[in-house]
Amino acid sequence: MKTVLVAEDEVSIRDFIVINLQRSGYEVLEAGDGLEALHIYDGRNGDIDVALLDIMMPQMDGLELCKQLRARSPLLGIIMLTARTQEMDKVTGLLVGADDYVTKPFSPSELMARVDAIYRRVEMSKASSDPKTQDDTITLGEFVLNPRNRTLTKRGNFIDLTQVEFQIIECFFQNPGAALDRTDILNRVWGSSYFGEEKIVDVNIRRLRMKIEDEPSNPKHLVTIWGLGYKWVV
Repeated sequence: MKTVLVAEDEVSIRDFIVINLQRSGYEVLEAGDGLEALHIYDGRNGDIDVALLDIMMPQMDGLELCKQLRARSPLLGIIMLTARTQEMDKVTGLLVGADDYVTKPFSPSELMARVDAIYRRVEMSKASSDPKTQDDTITLGEFVLNPRNRTLTKRGNFIDLTQVEFQIIECFFQNPGAALDRTDILNRVWGSSYFGEEKIVDVNIRRLRMKIEDEPSNPKHLVTIWGLGYKWVV
């Protein structure tokens, strides 16, 4: 059964989220603080598909919880719950491993659209281990992308990627040398019905550069095309 972990210390908000998730057929696990959420995750041996994390929580805040969960699993879908005044926290959440964020207050339709999209990515990652879905690897210079097991290597060394990061890299490897604008990347990775902002692309590109570039501040592969977006250079 598709399972979501909800970590939110405000009971009224947590109840609202839980009710809507259950109506959509999700099994929901609830936590009132970050430490409790981490214990629940470990108690399930990671058998959770998506985690919704509030940023401001007692015991362990959502950003630290996100780091802890991401260290345990690159495939877990993580969505941060943020307030409109927490702009820097949105960016920080993405940098420490979140896949997306939802800004409070949010409607049931927006919440479910985000959760469903993340869950589909989780399922796609699981399905990619099926030999029937095997594709040829793609080699661009010192990098090798394997779409079947969703891995990227550089000079033979594996690079740890989240689902979103892998999908972004896959876009570039399938279109080597082509400039992709932010809207194109958003549609390919998050879907045309995505409610959020284009800056989520920029933050994920920044995070990818930290993982793949020898000098992230002076990228040689994932380069910016000013006024348009990004492209991959071999």
